[in-house]
Amino acid sequence: MTLETVLLVASALLSVGLYGALSQQVVVMVMMGLELMVAGVLLALGGLWWFLAPDPSGQVLMIVVLAAMTVEMATGFAVATVLHRRAGGDMTDMTAELHE
Repeated sequence: MTLETVLLVASALLSVGLYGALSQQVVVMVMMGLELMVAGVLLALGGLWWFLAPDPSGQVLMIVVLAAMTVEMATGFAVATVLHRRAGGDMTDMTAELHE
């Protein structure tokens, strides 16, 4: 696998995630789009790191960032659950009602 292939897959993930985050109104789908975008960036950085300086410390840093993404996604799902329980829906325009 070459660096160009890794960057091509990373840009495809970023593009699909951007489309998903901008075109959806359901909170969970927007979060999935954001996760795809972050995964694309992580893949591009990991590929660059591996092809420029193959050092395992880069992979350890990426695992830490991936763990932080997991916590962020769990928090987002908790907000979506609260939104669904309070308002009976999970659309993004309903999030303004959470502070009341």
